[in-house]
Amino acid sequence: MVIPIEWKEQDGVFHLYNQRVSYLIQIVHGKYLAHLYWGKRVHTIQPNSILSFKGRAFSPMTESKDPSFSLDTLPQEYPAFGNGDFRSPAYQIKTNDGTTITGFNYDSHEIFQGKPQLKGLPAAYVEEDHEAETLVITMVDSKLGIGLHLYYTIYRELDVIARSASFEHLGSNEVEIHKCMSMSVDFHHSDWDWLHLHGTWARERYIERKPLIHGKQSISSARGASSHQHNPFFALLSENATEEYGETYGVSLVYSGNFQASIEVDSFETTRLSIGINPFHFSWLLKPGETFQTPEALMVYSADGLGGMSRTFHRLLRTRLCRGMYRDKTRPILFNNWEATRFDFTENKLKDLAVIAANLGIELFVLDDGWFGHRNNAKSSLGDWVADRKKLPQGLNGLAEYIQSKGMKFGLWVEPEMVSPDSDLYRKHPDWCLHVPGRGRTLSRNQLVLDLSREDVCNWLIDTFTKVFNSASISYVKWDMNRNMTEAASAKLPPERQKETAHRYMLGIYRVLETLMKRFPKILFESCSGGGGRFDPGMLYYMPQTWTSDDTDAVERVKIQYGTSMVYPAITMGAHVSDVPNHQVGRITPLQMRCHVAMAANLGFEMNLARLNKKEKMIIKREIGFYRQIMDLVCFGDLYRLLDPFKGTDSAIMYAASDQTRAVVFYYKTLAMPNPPFLRLKLRGLNSLAKYQINNDERLYLGDELMKIGLTIPLVKSDFFSKVYLIQQMVD
Repeated sequence: MVIPIEWKEQDGVFHLYNQRVSYLIQIVHGKYLAHLYWGKRVHTIQPNSILSFKGRAFSPMTESKDPSFSLDTLPQEYPAFGNGDFRSPAYQIKTNDGTTITGFNYDSHEIFQGKPQLKGLPAAYVEEDHEAETLVITMVDSKLGIGLHLYYTIYRELDVIARSASFEHLGSNEVEIHKCMSMSVDFHHSDWDWLHLHGTWARERYIERKPLIHGKQSISSARGASSHQHNPFFALLSENATEEYGETYGVSLVYSGNFQASIEVDSFETTRLSIGINPFHFSWLLKPGETFQTPEALMVYSADGLGGMSRTFHRLLRTRLCRGMYRDKTRPILFNNWEATRFDFTENKLKDLAVIAANLGIELFVLDDGWFGHRNNAKSSLGDWVADRKKLPQGLNGLAEYIQSKGMKFGLWVEPEMVSPDSDLYRKHPDWCLHVPGRGRTLSRNQLVLDLSREDVCNWLIDTFTKVFNSASISYVKWDMNRNMTEAASAKLPPERQKETAHRYMLGIYRVLETLMKRFPKILFESCSGGGGRFDPGMLYYMPQTWTSDDTDAVERVKIQYGTSMVYPAITMGAHVSDVPNHQVGRITPLQMRCHVAMAANLGFEMNLARLNKKEKMIIKREIGFYRQIMDLVCFGDLYRLLDPFKGTDSAIMYAASDQTRAVVFYYKTLAMPNPPFLRLKLRGLNSLAKYQINNDERLYLGDELMKIGLTIPLVKSDFFSKVYLIQQMVD
């Protein structure tokens, strides 16, 4: 068995490794942590040949006995600013004398099997200690009396290193943490492209790739959520890297709030990358005896391009970040009533839709917004979580029992983190929202954000939704959050702690979710934030799937789901078939294509079923039946991206079983071309010597042929065309 972490005391080197990846750290001059290497597995090293030292003009001499040594040119593990290194620091602490100069030196280390959990924060985990090994390096600033603990966990079977940091105050004077990244890595060159996922509401996680430039480049969120605009993920790619070839380094933050991911290229062509809590409008008062823990960063190395990186992230998030009874189960095919009724529904109208849904083979009926208070539009009642008896005379339980009598489960939409000014809750507790006394309270979607940095507000949420979820047989909850933070201040915090509000909010929502998840382990929770505004690993730790985007247009969803797949597996993506013309873009696409796009993730329907004609019902029944044949491949198969929708009008992805016996290929064409060339899709993930049948056709294909020559796509004179291929291995 591979020993994942070695300590070579004679060289002062830590070597974290498994069969495919190595990560090396060296203690230099007995106190500085230098980064030696991260990449493909190495077996033997000469650490003195990795680090090169040379005196540089205007780089301060750090060690008086070694004029060639400077922190300004040393590749570091967790660098500071102000004592020789002019690049971006990983942390900054303001001391009681008003300065920010620190001196953390190596003190000790510990190596043990397993992986510790982070107090109050989501993190990847192990089910058995032998799955991973952890290194904790302790640095100490003896003047401040503060310990800095750097955590490194390497998995045996996954090319993943999980990193975080914690500050432990053992001194006598309080300090302020102004910056605390979860990780920092220095590379010795800058010949990289960087890739990140950007967007906005209804256009989330578009892919952008560009070469690095000198100076700083970064993505971030200061919205109180990971955001629609930037996902807490980025990657460095060798210049020739493709989907299947080339070195790729991906980093994802297990956090749902304000973050920053940055890359800096200096004048000597070295590259520093880091990710963590956004230091903008952040500080944390650390008193003697207290500890501050950063969120966790997940670091993935792939020698097999972006595809290899994604498949590692998928396996990690699906099996060692998501939790609960639904982690390893395919998800129910659902119907959500929102686009069918909006706020204008009655119990009878819902029952009529339920009958149609059941006849189509749908398994879960979800009641969306408008069921509580006097919520007839988006202007009121958030916070008043009691069923509206005018709409639901028998309450939630009466509707749930009817849904169950039709052979379906019952689900519910909620938006717990918000409050409407027109609500009994706000009239009773106007100080419970984020606000600054004497200042205006900015509305968005006619609502304010509850102050979850407050323990009393969190306790109220837990008690309130415990009652709601106990009021009926509820199998699924869509947990929404439809605005970002403004006036991010708390009436409960003193002036010196106001910049802690946003992070304390995240600690609060994580506590609420952890409590409710444990109380209701049989509920499938799906997170949502105006669609994909909080699609991040932090939320997946509590809710194993996320509503991918409010944009349900099939053409746009191809791009959104493709970009999302860079990090997140299909089982975490909610995807619905909706009406046309599409509500977001006005486009009309065939029902079959809408189904084919949605069934490349967790299939659902969000349309007016009462308007379906006989032919449309037949198509939906057929596609639901086919989805049941392939849903295990979609949920648990290995993803291969075959054609990039950001580069043309054609797109294709496939999911292959790990044993290579089955696969499913999704092909989409958005716009037809006159007199087009033939297109051959070169497949992946098959057994080159095995024989395969496609869509039950009698002809057999060798896996070698399908992967090297390809699958020929038929020429079709049509926009918005799609086709799905089920590929099954045949045994002689």
